[in-house]
Amino acid sequence: MQGQADLFLGLDEAAGPFQKPVSSQIQVKLQGQQRALRLDPANFEPAANALEASGQYRILRRLQPRPVVTSRIAVPGQKVAVIVDTETTGLDHTRDEVIEIGMVAFSYDEDGRIGDVVDTFNALREPSVPITPEITRLTGITPDMVKGQMIDLDPVEAFIQPAHLVIAHNARFDRPFCERLSQAFSLKAWACSHAEVSWSDFGFEGSKLGYLLSQCGWFHQGHRAVEDCHALLEVLAAPLRGDTGCAMSHLLASARKALLRIWAEGSPFDMKDELKKRGYRWSDGNDGRPKSWFIEVTEDAYEAEMKFLRQEIYCRDVEPFTQRITAFERFRAAS
Repeated sequence: MQGQADLFLGLDEAAGPFQKPVSSQIQVKLQGQQRALRLDPANFEPAANALEASGQYRILRRLQPRPVVTSRIAVPGQKVAVIVDTETTGLDHTRDEVIEIGMVAFSYDEDGRIGDVVDTFNALREPSVPITPEITRLTGITPDMVKGQMIDLDPVEAFIQPAHLVIAHNARFDRPFCERLSQAFSLKAWACSHAEVSWSDFGFEGSKLGYLLSQCGWFHQGHRAVEDCHALLEVLAAPLRGDTGCAMSHLLASARKALLRIWAEGSPFDMKDELKKRGYRWSDGNDGRPKSWFIEVTEDAYEAEMKFLRQEIYCRDVEPFTQRITAFERFRAAS
């Protein structure tokens, strides 16, 4: 339409449609006339801001990890948390092995405000079995990269020693692998940013790390351990839509709560759909836990859950086996 600007990346007029665009030049076609605007790196951010301000574009910026602050003044009330991520040869912690571990340690206060990155750690490990092409595709880690590599556990244990909390985006996966690597991880309180933050309440349509990061305005090299840790830190620190806090504050609130795990042992088989509908999960008993349906509820929801079981499931007075689960026990393989 005449009078309407058509902004596009400059292409060689003679080049085919699949030729690489000239990244240093933007062509502006306005009312049949062309003029070239040459952008240097100093103009990238103003250009991105202008596009965002138009309301017609969303810009993703490459995530730049926060610098490590090695010498800092201790702030009263601040604690240290460690974000951990593992890359492995498979999904089974009893059989598969860690091939990379990444960690980022950072300070935070009681309200969940994130302070400085105080240290980072990354190490590769050669497994006892070959890394499959599928694992290389998922992680970017090749057999050559890990050849002769090992994870020295002394620095790993020294790294997590000051941590008041260990955070993973899938703690149910990472904690068992980490504990198999070193029992020092079993002494720590754990939190899961995937399971313990109600992302949908804040307008997110998914909870995968890459999606959350893009919704916060960044992109990164995913599926490498320490890069994923840096990415999760920014997701935890970013402001939430319609909320005065950040995801870290909600994660801390969840981690501080004890849950009661109720085992519906011996429940009637024909009630399994009702239990599943209410949120119960099945344990097959292979990991030492009861072979039973179970659910985890907050302490203030315990009486309502007992009433449901007695009236709707067992139709009699029962006292199901119940465990109190804190952040020190949550997400263990057999907890």
